[in-house]
Amino acid sequence: MRAPHALAAALALLAFAAPAVAQDDARPRTWANPVDVDYKYNFEQTHRGISYRTGADPVIVLHRDRYFLFQTLADGYWTSPNLLDWTYVQPNKWPFESNVAPAAVSDGERLYLMQSAFEPRPLLVSEHPETGQWEWHTRILPPVPGAVSRNEEGSYGEGGLPEGKLPPGPWDPGLFIDDDGKWYLYWGSSNVYPMYASEIDPAPPMRFIGEPLKLHTLHPEVHGWERFGQDHSGGLPDGTPINPYMEGAWMTKHDGRYYLQYGAPGTEFNAYANGVYVSDQPLGPFEYAPYNPVSYKPGGFVEGAGHGSTFQDRYGNWWNTGTPWIGHNWTFERRIAMFPGGFTPDGQMHFSSRFGDYPQRLPTERVADPDSLFTGWFPLSYKVEASASSTRGEFSPDRAVDENPRTFWVADRNEAGQTLTLDLGATKRVHAVQVNFADYESGVFAERPAIRTRFRILASKDGADWQVFADLSDSDRDRPNAYVEGERPVDARFIRYEHDEVAAANLAISDLRVFGTGDGSPPAAPELRVIRGEDQRNALVRITPVSNALGYNIRWGVAPDRLYLTYQVYFDDLRDMGDQLEIRALNTGVDYWFAVEAFSPDGVSELSEVVRVPAR
Repeated sequence: MRAPHALAAALALLAFAAPAVAQDDARPRTWANPVDVDYKYNFEQTHRGISYRTGADPVIVLHRDRYFLFQTLADGYWTSPNLLDWTYVQPNKWPFESNVAPAAVSDGERLYLMQSAFEPRPLLVSEHPETGQWEWHTRILPPVPGAVSRNEEGSYGEGGLPEGKLPPGPWDPGLFIDDDGKWYLYWGSSNVYPMYASEIDPAPPMRFIGEPLKLHTLHPEVHGWERFGQDHSGGLPDGTPINPYMEGAWMTKHDGRYYLQYGAPGTEFNAYANGVYVSDQPLGPFEYAPYNPVSYKPGGFVEGAGHGSTFQDRYGNWWNTGTPWIGHNWTFERRIAMFPGGFTPDGQMHFSSRFGDYPQRLPTERVADPDSLFTGWFPLSYKVEASASSTRGEFSPDRAVDENPRTFWVADRNEAGQTLTLDLGATKRVHAVQVNFADYESGVFAERPAIRTRFRILASKDGADWQVFADLSDSDRDRPNAYVEGERPVDARFIRYEHDEVAAANLAISDLRVFGTGDGSPPAAPELRVIRGEDQRNALVRITPVSNALGYNIRWGVAPDRLYLTYQVYFDDLRDMGDQLEIRALNTGVDYWFAVEAFSPDGVSELSEVVRVPAR
């Protein structure tokens, strides 16, 4: 049995090794969120009869100097030599339903994979997962001690579980191997039950060591960011209150301390974030970090940063992954994002979403300041004049330039030659383009088509003489969030998308994002005033408008030199709100410092005065 697998693994390894060198030589130096992978259609599980691409709950692991990306409902996974060029891998052994919120961990020699489960499931292992070859580590993980079955849970009604009983699981698991070789499992996904943890014996057939420990629950009454809903409104848009959800356990060890991360308060709104509890021991006791959340992105095109993983790249840089919200075809339609970060000398975990959906440089060495990875390229396409070769109904071209993934242009026909043209208003320096496709009325595919994305991007100074900026007309990849950097920047006033092929039933583009720079001066530094609410979880930020600003970054944190949290808002959106925005993500009893910066294609302003906002 092992000999054929070893031969297959060796042959596949050679197949992967050769392209990796070429990709490294020719790879783009920049990237942008959402991560550009071929998010998979789920043909078996549709919503309202619609097929659509989605991805969520990302786990990225560096194993044997390659990166592996696992996510929910993909029927496989991705591998990359550089965090830029992702190749989909179809595994040889997938003995259960498609993975949901999986856990993955490497011991340096082997990569282990575990799915979320309400009952015992297998654990897989692979030395070279880039080959798709997996073996059983254990065919059945033993039941969680004290856990009821999924059917039993429903029989207890509103009274909850009996004393000493646990809900079915482990759902949303996180695996962790400590420096001493001991294994730990963390899990939980609920708006009622806490997170759980246990040491486990990894030797097959595996076993839980002792009774699982009950850890923390959410406390939205004191942690503003843990409130459910859009901008932590506390409930659904119709006012229905909802208890927030805690999920997505992940453990990181740094400098002898244990950082137990979790996602909250719910994936279907802009405020999804990651928080952390910290301890000197892998099973606690854990202490809530007053600087929470650690990864947060409520504004911009990519909204949401919760339920992910933390990993180090090969240079030692820290990254946090998360789940941005799309939510058109289904409230749980999502994508994948990555944000750079790290730890302060005294142990504060932080990740940066400042300009987090604009192009970033991928580091090729250890980077001291994650914000230095921003290219300085801004969306030249925001609310510019847009025209199209055809339009279906109310889905007009202006919907493709509004930095909103839930609105989109739809062509009257999905056929080669359809065009979407943007007038940037003046000649600008164009560096990159991101084409974000939408799945509009895709239906259930009777026959699965060739799932690939083909198009060209053209550039022109005068709208008459066109040159090719990027040509994907021979691509065999599906790229619902295709990011393409030009071989060199071009000066252009007009950018045109020229269609060839897309797998969806309709040609629909949520945003044709053109990134580049202007040749003017950066905006002046804005002024701000911050008023802490009677409810300490809230602060009202009032900004004096800067006329030539495209938008603002409201930044805050627990020290004047730790403004790690950002709410990005565009100039016109803030104007419509009376030049003020309520930040509802604060922790009670914690002093904060706030500042604001303005940005435009001409650059970023100086930071405003940093204002102390004490707890009442």
